[in-house]
Amino acid sequence: MLSEYVEEIETLGLYGFYVIIFLLIGLSIQDVLKRSNVPTFGRAIVWLVLFLGCAGFVSKGIIEVFWESNGLG
Repeated sequence: MLSEYVEEIETLGLYGFYVIIFLLIGLSIQDVLKRSNVPTFGRAIVWLVLFLGCAGFVSKGIIEVFWESNGLG
């Protein structure tokens, strides 16, 4: 039974790995911003860029799922 779902388990593991990597990147950026006394505007720009990168990655995954379910991929 487990061999039937190997591809799905691998996909979930990969997405979990990406979530952990994004979390660690966010924590390291937060630490660097605190230690270097970055102004509020600079912090907002950094977090905006990080959020847009994550949002782009998530939207890419959602688009791939829709395309594959419609037979386009």
